Amino acid sequence: MGMTLPELTKAIQQHIDLDMDTEVAQGMAEHALGFFGFYNRIIDNALEPTDRNLFYMFQDYDLLTTESEETTLWDGREWRIHYWKFKPDLRERVEAYMQRNLQEEEIDPFADIYSTDGPSIWTREAERITNPNAFTSD
Repeated sequence: MGMTLPELTKAIQQHIDLDMDTEVAQGMAEHALGFFGFYNRIIDNALEPTDRNLFYMFQDYDLLTTESEETTLWDGREWRIHYWKFKPDLRERVEAYMQRNLQEEEIDPFADIYSTDGPSIWTREAERITNPNAFTSD
C-alpha cells in the first residue's frame, strides 16, 4: 500500500516547512501521488523534467529514494530501469511526528488553585469588622 494523501501532506510539511500552508502541501502531495497511484514505486521514464525536479526535491528532503534494476533484453543487451519510491520508513516517521504532536502537555496541578476565588481571596472580607467604631468614644 502506498502513502495516503494525508500522510504525504504531513510528511511534506514536516520535512520541507512546518509553516507550509496545508493546501500547498496537499497540492504537492496530490501531484506526486498522481504518479504512484496504488503502487509503491514508479518508473523514472514516466516523469516529465519538471516533475522529475519535484521528485529530486523530495529526495533532497528525505521523502523519496531511487532504486534501479537491470534486465537482459531479448538481444542480449543489459538494460537498467530506474524507479522512484517513498522512503521505506516514511509512514512510520509521519506517524511518530503525529504522535509527538498529540502528546499531552504537562499540566500544573496547582495552576488553577486560586482561579475560582479570584482577587477577593486577598481582601479578607470574612475578617472585616462590621462596626469599626463600636468600641471607641466617637
